[in-house]
Amino acid sequence: MWLFPAEIKRREAMTCTKCQHQICKKFGYFGKRRIQRWRCTSCNSTFCEPHQKLTRDTMLANPQAAESALHCLLEGCSIRSTERLTGINRNTIMRLLIVAGERSARLMDARMQNLQSRHLQVDEIWCYVGKKRRNVRSSDSPEMGDQWIYVAIDAETKLVPSFRIGKRVRPDTWAFLWDLHHRLAGRVQLTTDGLNHYTVSVPECFGTDVDFAQLTKMFGDYGQFDTPDARYSPPRISGVISKVRQGDPDPDHISTSFVERQNLTMRMAMRRFTRLTNAFSKKLSHLKAAVALHFAYYNFCRIHSSLRITPAMEAGLTDHVWSISELLFQQHAI
Repeated sequence: MWLFPAEIKRREAMTCTKCQHQICKKFGYFGKRRIQRWRCTSCNSTFCEPHQKLTRDTMLANPQAAESALHCLLEGCSIRSTERLTGINRNTIMRLLIVAGERSARLMDARMQNLQSRHLQVDEIWCYVGKKRRNVRSSDSPEMGDQWIYVAIDAETKLVPSFRIGKRVRPDTWAFLWDLHHRLAGRVQLTTDGLNHYTVSVPECFGTDVDFAQLTKMFGDYGQFDTPDARYSPPRISGVISKVRQGDPDPDHISTSFVERQNLTMRMAMRRFTRLTNAFSKKLSHLKAAVALHFAYYNFCRIHSSLRITPAMEAGLTDHVWSISELLFQQHAI
């Protein structure tokens, strides 16, 4: 059979992996990634061209595009809007999120040690995975339903030394406070909300090394039941009750305002925390990755508006503002 020069060049582009024949021709594509397939003209076997296997640590994305994708996620964009903005497939974006979250968690564990905090505030923020609690069935995974993020913040440096994702039950509260205590270097003043689990768990975890107070806010019914138009409006605060549980806390520092403001930052910076949308987390692993990435970025990369520097710089953990690339690859130096 007579072959034109252009056809010979096209068919000689690949060597058969079975018989090592030099003449092969293209034979369509394989998978969503459109990997080129070839067919040998000698043995008629088909095979794919050599390609890089996709793993968690090898992303088939341009490094600059991957960094842009993480920037979008950290600024409150959804997965699909990030896909449209960066051109990276949403499955790659989610795998990139998992990798970045795991590295951020390791970074936080390594850096948040022997902290010289004096005034800490603790609160929980609600979200859900897959479906809300009232829709959870007995056959569903235990990961489904309501999830609570326990957050601690330093009132002076605005650093977030510890967080935990779990249920609003005593074992998760205890585990969060135990982790927080082991990251501190000295005695602290701790202020929490009125959750009953703190009353027992704080003395168990901190012993006598804490000045502990609880702040309970009383809310009225305004904005919830007055008119249908105001059902999404926040209720008015009708009163605030502070109780000293242990030690001698300074009354001027019995407050949860900073940690509640951090809750707003989370709602604004992570799309999966936005209420009344379909952007909620579908898997617990992705929720944990997104939260870990958020707090690592908040501590080391994002300049706080009132501090004019990052919380990590204010706490003395670093001397410069980190980039996202530095945030993700600092794990190799730990």
